[in-house]
Amino acid sequence: MEQFNPDNLKKLYRPDENSHKGMNGKLAIIGGSHLFHSASLWSLQVASKIVDMVFYSSVPENNHIVEELKKEFRNGIVVRRDDIESYIEESDAVLIGPGMLRAEKVQGNKINSLEEINKLEDEGEQSYWLTKYLLGKYSQKKWVIDAGALQMMDPEWLLHLNGNVILTPHSIEFERVFKTKATDESISEMAKKYNCIILVKGHKDIVCVQDKCVEVSGGNAGMTKGGTGDVLAGLVAALATKNDLYLAATTGAYINKKAGDALFEKVGYYFNATDLAEEIPQVMKSLLLSA
Repeated sequence: MEQFNPDNLKKLYRPDENSHKGMNGKLAIIGGSHLFHSASLWSLQVASKIVDMVFYSSVPENNHIVEELKKEFRNGIVVRRDDIESYIEESDAVLIGPGMLRAEKVQGNKINSLEEINKLEDEGEQSYWLTKYLLGKYSQKKWVIDAGALQMMDPEWLLHLNGNVILTPHSIEFERVFKTKATDESISEMAKKYNCIILVKGHKDIVCVQDKCVEVSGGNAGMTKGGTGDVLAGLVAALATKNDLYLAATTGAYINKKAGDALFEKVGYYFNATDLAEEIPQVMKSLLLSA
């Protein structure tokens, strides 16, 4: 399999010195649950360092947490789920799933409105219907699907997105979604079958699109910590706002692993997701200045 070529970093969008607010990317993040507070916040943290604006939408409990954090953290707009559609329309890309819950089985009849979805008491069912509804309605948008939304979706939903979607599973999530083990061959096959980009996270990341796959090596055991995948999802989604999606997925995986390597040089395995999110801008500066 082809190895990632660092020369591809040269293709990444870079803000023009004469650009103004909003020109350098707007990202909507939909995630979180009453159980998982931090996951979507890690995505928010890293994305806010890259794009001009992040619209963050979670369950009320998480929205309140972010509002409290904004006494110190002022780099995003907190959006009620009831109001998310207008912000999706304004965004260049949408990340859905970090911290969202899943259900083993979805009950009830078809739900076709955001109002009905937001009234659901089971957050796993809400993940299912919200993901289905938004992907169906905003098929022209660039999507990054992660974690809870990824685990609840039907891969058939991807077929009408015209290839404008990145999935970011680890190997277990890949098997849950596609009913087959994650191998180089199966990742490539599913990317072709469902016309999507698949980034499978692991000791080596594998990124596949229709007719090509690339392997991204690097990283270390410190990156097994909870939340590092959410950081990667936020990074890839931020890059997706202003770049080709395959470029966003491959360069995001590479930058993420390089940040993990940089942390290992400083503190060994002893870092967490917050450290990774803080390290990424420094690594990006170093990589992009030398690209």
